[in-house]
Amino acid sequence: MRALALSLLLAAPSAFAAKAAPIRWVKIPGGTFTMGSDAGPARSRPAHRVSVKTFEMSKSLVTVAQYKECVAAGACVMPKTKLAPLPPGGNEPMVGVDWFMAKAFATWARARLPSEAEWEYAARGPQDRTYPWGDEPPTCARAVYEEMPGAKGCGRNAPWPVCSKPKGNTPQGLCDMAGNVLEWVEDAYHPSYKGAPSDGSAWEGPAGAERVARGGFFFGGEKWLAAWQRVHGDPGDRVYDGIRLARSVR
Repeated sequence: MRALALSLLLAAPSAFAAKAAPIRWVKIPGGTFTMGSDAGPARSRPAHRVSVKTFEMSKSLVTVAQYKECVAAGACVMPKTKLAPLPPGGNEPMVGVDWFMAKAFATWARARLPSEAEWEYAARGPQDRTYPWGDEPPTCARAVYEEMPGAKGCGRNAPWPVCSKPKGNTPQGLCDMAGNVLEWVEDAYHPSYKGAPSDGSAWEGPAGAERVARGGFFFGGEKWLAAWQRVHGDPGDRVYDGIRLARSVR
């Protein structure tokens, strides 16, 4: 679904002296919601009820500065690709990481990737919202996306710094759950929800399966911003994918 064309570059720790902002955690109380949509494509059907335990999710996407600290610690590597050049600042979302790199960062941060059910529950809530902010249609006041042809990233043609669109936050305060960059989740990709777990856990698949990414992206249109939309690709894809973390609550 997405092209592969890049190589890895291990960045020198001395290049990353600036201290990144700490990861901010938001508690997501457990509950039951309707996952998927019968009005969507086959990959988002059938709509089904899922119960999710209380967990925590990072308020924002992992930033470039935060990821560079993992590189400086020797636990992560920097992607280098012409398809997704890194933004110049430190507060932009880290982009261009594959699923394995996202997992490595999560392990270093003593966290994990969210399950797909956890991600969608955090975006929709027990109210089954269409979008993270509610049911009102997307605008550039709420999300970073291609609002109209040729206006990728709301005219910026690149990701915005994290949490730039607070009107699009979830009621709990999660930023950028729609738009900006895609977010890897733990789950293997399955072409429908037939046989999916109902307990909120990650749905694994056969070895070598594709993985799922969620949340829409700055160069995509409005249709990708619905909280039930899914993107899938090879776990080695490193184009416009980023990272959001989760951790369990005892």
